[in-house]
Amino acid sequence: MNLHQFRFVQEAVRRNLNLTETAKALYTSQPGISKAILELEEELGVDIFARHGKRLKRVTEPGQLVLQSIEIIMREVANLRRIGDEFSKQDAGTLSIATTHSQARYVLPEPVAQLRRQFPKVQVQMHQGTPADVARMLIDDVAEIGLATEALAEHPNIVTLPCYDWQHVIVVPADHRLAGVERPTLEQLAAEPLVTYHPTFSGRTRIDTAFARARLKPNIALEAIDADVIKTYVKLGMGVGVVAEMAVRSDSADASAGLVVHPAGHLFGTNTSRVAFKRGAYLRHFVFAFAALLSERLSRSMIERAMAERPGGEAAADYQL
Repeated sequence: MNLHQFRFVQEAVRRNLNLTETAKALYTSQPGISKAILELEEELGVDIFARHGKRLKRVTEPGQLVLQSIEIIMREVANLRRIGDEFSKQDAGTLSIATTHSQARYVLPEPVAQLRRQFPKVQVQMHQGTPADVARMLIDDVAEIGLATEALAEHPNIVTLPCYDWQHVIVVPADHRLAGVERPTLEQLAAEPLVTYHPTFSGRTRIDTAFARARLKPNIALEAIDADVIKTYVKLGMGVGVVAEMAVRSDSADASAGLVVHPAGHLFGTNTSRVAFKRGAYLRHFVFAFAALLSERLSRSMIERAMAERPGGEAAADYQL
């Protein structure tokens, strides 16, 4: 058995047992993948996959156990590469970050700049996507550290820790009827067209939950993943904007000019953005340094303690809340 076989099995599962897509992802041939998997099954003496003709239909019961072992092996191979990279290059290497647009635009610029000042030989790679994409990039070893508000705590293979808290704000043009209302109500917002985030981004679930609890149906005029886009359409009179508070701070005043901002924490509560790591991954020293730049909460000892907890343990459950 060899690492190529393990990688083929792992990728086949990730691609929903579609060997054509698996071959494309790994830049190899479909027959080669099929042959390698069959050879691994023959060597192990069990079927990893149940088949219908030449098609893979499902992972078998012993295949589930094989897949768990493969995940551990491939994770440790990635760890070995990181260990070699860290000790051979000394304060050099690549820090790969997976995050959402809002975090990349409003939260990460200063911490990334500080990291580069501390470790000028470290190259930073920024991968942007939905919170679900962030989780997948961590699991697939595309990124070493993730930052998002939604969806990260749902994955047992990921350790998450609270990074910082934030609230939503309401933005309207200066001549809007709600401009002088410092604490608008949900009823007032429900009577207006709203311009806000796509349901998978930036605490949108809290907005939807607040309206649902009040038995009100919001009139969503436009959804976007970018707060600057939301503010642009608010300026055009499309509706009342609901965005994250970091999107209207002084560093983004250019996009917020001409808008009146009202806090909305009394309506939608407090959101917590979380930093995330793949469970069991080897973290290089500049990863810990970057986490500390994100938040004073994120000490090396706290991260190492969280990474050492078993999934489902009491301490691990606390970190996931």
